[in-house]
Amino acid sequence: MSLPLIILPEVAEALAEGTPVVALESTIITHGMPFPQNVEMARAVEDTIRAEGAVPATIAIMNGAICIGLDDEDLDLLGQTPDAMKLSRADLAVGITSGRTGATTVAATMICAKLAGIDVFATGGIGGVHRGAETTFDISADLPELGQTAVTVVAAGAKAILDLPKTLEVLETHGVPVIAYGQDELPAFWSRQSGLKAPLRMDTATQIAQAHLMRATLELPGGQLVANPIPAEHEIPQAEIAPAIEAALREAEQQGIAAKEVTPFLLDRIFALTEGRSLASNIELVLNNARLAAGIASEICRLR
Repeated sequence: MSLPLIILPEVAEALAEGTPVVALESTIITHGMPFPQNVEMARAVEDTIRAEGAVPATIAIMNGAICIGLDDEDLDLLGQTPDAMKLSRADLAVGITSGRTGATTVAATMICAKLAGIDVFATGGIGGVHRGAETTFDISADLPELGQTAVTVVAAGAKAILDLPKTLEVLETHGVPVIAYGQDELPAFWSRQSGLKAPLRMDTATQIAQAHLMRATLELPGGQLVANPIPAEHEIPQAEIAPAIEAALREAEQQGIAAKEVTPFLLDRIFALTEGRSLASNIELVLNNARLAAGIASEICRLR
């Protein structure tokens, strides 16, 4: 079978010319917020990347193909597809051959970005080890993907609804460099501090780009996780967000929410419990990650 890859002309031209490209996931559009706010947010992220001198490539599965970059029409269509499949490594192939519309998680976006030759990917937060995983074994496919697919992922850490110490341990097991940007402590999505010391710290996009290229020189599999703290003016400190997270986790347990439904349920409940503040912070951290990712992608191109 031929590789069903459709690359938007703007993205294809940038890749051919060796100019910076930043990949973006699509589950944040289909499973993150309602239309039209989801599409408005997606366009704002793309515009932020362009303003930093790079080309955005939102990735999704549409009409049996991996779309690397979406035009305005496809972005609107994706944003209005309530039954879009949520695709990770396990179901990516089935999602393509089914012909349905599918949104890519962190893991699937990494796979598709690598196929297209894109080095850097910006997202909100990665998946990780869910609380209670010692009995449920609920561990996101994002973690092993980071250990095997050579893409640098810029996120505001792992989502704060997760078990962050266990997530850090699993990343270490998979040999994933976890780099805190500009601070010694690992950020925790909505909060700049997690109480956990980051394994690595880097202060410039150039340092991160150099490490990305050195990993390729060393023929090391896997990517890098860049944990970029949310700007201070937009954060929700741990002491404020923790009660909402705990309340949402209790509700999920009481209602038997499991597997892929856990994260969307928790984020929706935390949105309600914080009266929308969590979503406002989420949007700001994604924009912040997009800016840094564009800087890293630009430095990779320059160093090459």
